[in-house]
Amino acid sequence: MSNLGLIGIGGTSIKFAVMGNNQLKKLDPVKTPKTLDEFYTELTEKITEMKTDFAITGVGISSPGAVNKQTGVVEGASAIPYIHNFPIQQALEERFGLPVSMENDANCAALAEVDSGAGKDVDSLLFLIIGTGVGGSVIINHKIWHGAHLFGGEFGYTLVDDENTLSNLATSVGIAQRYNIASKPVTDYSGKEVFDLAEKGDFRAQKEVQTMYYSLAKGIYNLQYSFDPELIVLGGAVSNNPHLIPEVDKEIEKIRKVVKIASIKPQIVSCEYTDEANLRGAAVDFDQTYPKEK
Repeated sequence: MSNLGLIGIGGTSIKFAVMGNNQLKKLDPVKTPKTLDEFYTELTEKITEMKTDFAITGVGISSPGAVNKQTGVVEGASAIPYIHNFPIQQALEERFGLPVSMENDANCAALAEVDSGAGKDVDSLLFLIIGTGVGGSVIINHKIWHGAHLFGGEFGYTLVDDENTLSNLATSVGIAQRYNIASKPVTDYSGKEVFDLAEKGDFRAQKEVQTMYYSLAKGIYNLQYSFDPELIVLGGAVSNNPHLIPEVDKEIEKIRKVVKIASIKPQIVSCEYTDEANLRGAAVDFDQTYPKEK
């Protein structure tokens, strides 16, 4: 099997790796450049090194934003504005002299999970990344479902009640904001610290944590009965919380008792890959984009 160069574009750093024989070899990351010219220079230098040292035959890229696979344009917005709204995939192919695939970072993480991670035994799954907001991906028959407007998997936009989205209520960032604003005087706790306060018996912290569990349960319940996936995989730092899935399961059971017709219980698991997910998924996306290049 030939070697594949991998790039994970992030707001603060860009990761690099080489995939060969299903083994991932990480290379030194670089700080995300400030301009497009610097971006081109950094990436081209790295890929040139990979071509020399590893004889790579293609490049898979994980990127923020809504990647349009048909046009090679990164639509939407991200923390790196200069990569958006022009045919960047073609520009990189010209500089690298190699075939390039690009896919959204959340979609890449989901592809990694269905290929060889927590979802390796299923064909369809929903992947929820719980960070500053709630993002994710829809996988059907091992392929990403992008949606008509490239909004497939943007679960954070869904409403939990009349005013609040899933991103507002089902994240540790939201927990911290609500707790801090309600405190007198106003505090500056992180989400993790509010979880710790809840463990110690702080009533208001417990209330905010419970709001998160219920909101996530309601969102997952709705998604299960909308898409009916075999599996729902949770990612993001909060997915490491051992209480998360058991507590969400409890809230889902409460919902199912109210909705008598709800016979299906969502199967929820934590992601298997963390910092490697985007790179591994970029390799899967490359293989799906260029099946004859394997």
